[in-house]
Order: sequence, then C-alpha cells, then structure tokens
Amino acid sequence: MDRNGRISLSKPLRLWYDAGLYQKGTGCEVQYGQVVRARFLARPNRFIAHAALESGETVVCHVKNTGRCRELLTPEAVVYLERAANPHRKTAYDLIAVEKGGRLINMDAQAPNRAFAEWARTFDPAAETVKPEFVFGQSRLDFCLAGREGLHLVEVKGVTLEDGGHARFPDAPTERGVRHLHELMRAVELGHRATAFFVVQMEDVTDFAPNDETHPAFGAALPRGCRWRRTAAA
Repeated sequence: MDRNGRISLSKPLRLWYDAGLYQKGTGCEVQYGQVVRARFLARPNRFIAHAALESGETVVCHVKNTGRCRELLTPEAVVYLERAANPHRKTAYDLIAVEKGGRLINMDAQAPNRAFAEWARTFDPAAETVKPEFVFGQSRLDFCLAGREGLHLVEVKGVTLEDGGHARFPDAPTERGVRHLHELMRAVELGHRATAFFVVQMEDVTDFAPNDETHPAFGAALPRGCRWRRTAAA
C-alpha cells in the first residue's frame, strides 16, 4: 500500500499453500478513497480508535481489523485513515494502515479477500464460479471455486505481523484459524482441492512462517495438511 491509499499486491511477497505459482509482475490493486495521515492515540475497544489529524483535531475512527495489533497500534504511531463515504456515519474515518519501523502495513482485514476475489479465476483457471462465504462442515470458508475439476475451497488469511523482516501469522491465538485448517484437510480427504492463502500486507519482508510462539497449534496443523510453495515479487 502506498501513501496515496493504493494497495499493490503485485509487489509484496505472496505466499500460499498447495497452489500453482502466480506469475511474477502481475497482480491487482485495492483502491481506497480519500486517505489522510494521523497519529494514533488510543484504542478503547476492538472496533474504534482515537487519532489526531495533522490539523490537530482528534477523531474517533473505526478500526478495520478486530485483531489485537498491539505491535502496530502503539502511542504516536503514524496511521492512515480513509474518510467514510457516508457523511452521517458515527465514525467519519476508517483506520486502514500504520507505519512501523519505516514500513507501511495495511491493517484492513477486508483487503485480502477483496484482492483474492479479483484473482480467483487467474489463481485457478478451471474455476467457473466463485462463491464467497461458503459453508463447509462446521465452518464458513472464504471462497469456493467450482468447475469441471470439482470444488476448490480457499481460506484467505491476512498477515500483518512482522518481526525483524520476517512475516508471521497469527498475531494472537486463533482457534477459529486452526478449525479452518482442519476443515481444509477434511475437504482434501473427501476428494476436493483446498488452499490456505496467506496475503502478506506489507512490502520488504524476507520470509513467512507460522507464529509458533503465539499459537503452536496453528503451526502444527500446517505441515500435517499442506504443501509449502512460495513466490517472491518481481
């Protein structure tokens, strides 16, 4: 994501499991509207934050990521806010990105799914239909790509945690994430194809790995159920 409010997913490292390699130099963009720079002040709860605009005005904004994000939303951190299209909304801005150690990190939890929805038929050329929010077993998975080759179930995960140039997921324990991995493995056992697709929401990281320190069960599920492939940006 650049400072004009545009995310280019052709540049960051792209990682996924059990998937064909995506062509280098291609990608898509998630475009935002009016984006302003601000300073992070506080986060009273998961859904809102207080930020100071460059004019000095303090505003209440909606945080587009309900995760903890403790390593990102630190006092006085530079954040980027998108002005809401609805002038009558209670919160006039959405908090969508933050600077950390000179690196711009997109925090919009909806951006990875929006990007994958545009990529879906390139990612899986055999897909004839792309259905979001697909119920499978005890879970609602992000996408079901269906075609002559059968069902291809996809769960998309956005990666915002970075440590020393290394991208990690998750940033907090996620039993829901572990359940999704088990559902994908069960889908493969039933003869379907399945992919856990990780979108690293920043540039200039060297690698990706499960965050075993935070949630060992998530990392333990990946080697059992997935083949690892990686493609770096051109």
